[in-house]
Amino acid sequence: MTDETALDRAHAAMEAAPDQDAARLRFYERLADSELFLLLTGEPEGDQLAPEMFELADGRFVLAFDREARLAAFVGRTAAYAALSGRVIAAMLAREGIGLGVNLEVAPSSILIPAEAVAWLDRTLGHGPEEVEARMEAFLPPAGLPEVLLGALDTKLATARGLAQAAYLVGVTYAGGGRGHLLGFVGALPEAHGALARAVSEALTFSGIEAGALDVGFFSATDPVAARMAQAGLRFDLPELNVEDRAAPVAPGSDPDAPPRLR
Repeated sequence: MTDETALDRAHAAMEAAPDQDAARLRFYERLADSELFLLLTGEPEGDQLAPEMFELADGRFVLAFDREARLAAFVGRTAAYAALSGRVIAAMLAREGIGLGVNLEVAPSSILIPAEAVAWLDRTLGHGPEEVEARMEAFLPPAGLPEVLLGALDTKLATARGLAQAAYLVGVTYAGGGRGHLLGFVGALPEAHGALARAVSEALTFSGIEAGALDVGFFSATDPVAARMAQAGLRFDLPELNVEDRAAPVAPGSDPDAPPRLR
């Protein structure tokens, strides 16, 4: 009834390869990154939401859809909803031990995710990067990183609208002889540093790669390091923030560190 979505494609890949952890991880990453429309019993009140609750043999579930049209097709009537990211919904449900039904009966990605899997997703998303300081000596073209990670970074950074001007993936040598890879953000908003670092950490986690495989740094556009990274590195362009985004009011769930509460 609607065009295929990123969640549909990730779900199909997971179903086609049930024994592959990588496909399952990519589905959960797409779920966390997707905007979902959570079915409510009434309009939100401040930071409190009242989702429609369904009692099933496997526990309590709420329902969410990755298109408004899919929600409308399921309920067959006008219904209240909240537009939230999958990660915010996971954090909200994990506190209460509630499962999540996604696109039930209206899309190929129809799936019931039990409370245990929702809690796992929330824990996985909560594993943030550690902050360290090291002096960089040389930048080199990136080499030896798996394609799955490059694709995950490209997909993840495409959702970081307006948070930085660009990012460069480079090989790097550190004082003392250490070597590795660095994703350097240029012109990032100071308040977005934590979110961008977590996004890179998630790209590693959901690619099945050890977190130590990639460092993250932040540089101003006038920093000489930015020019050196541009010469050696692989560039990722982040989408610009449009006028509508700048003017949009703060909505419940827009701050991932302060998810809405159930009522």
